Amino acid sequence: QVQLVESGGQFVQAGGSLRLSCAASGRTFSSSTMGWVRQTPGNEREFVASINYVDDIPNYAPSVNGRFFISRDNAKNTVYLQMNSLKPEDTALYYCAAAPLYSGAHAYRVAEYRYWGQGTQVTVSS
Repeated sequence: QVQLVESGGQFVQAGGSLRLSCAASGRTFSSSTMGWVRQTPGNEREFVASINYVDDIPNYAPSVNGRFFISRDNAKNTVYLQMNSLKPEDTALYYCAAAPLYSGAHAYRVAEYRYWGQGTQVTVSS
């Protein structure tokens, strides 16, 4: 069992930056591909970024590539999402998710993630 707790979401103006954090409990963090997924009301969850547990290779959605950066600290059981040049369309509830022992090429698929946090709200004003 893995428990995930996100933090760092807040109201910010367009062009600003935020860093989200996700603290994980349990022993499987270092062997889990970690992802960030976002959702707006009435829409499906949308992949944002992932980081592979084997080689720490990141993967990004085209809409955030070059602006968002994912990283992990296995010693702290924490994954981060640095978000720069924020846009109003980045407004969403951001979830942290874990896919234990998954190292495949489809980490962008939301269905690959087994464990989810409760989400942290990011609101970007224009």
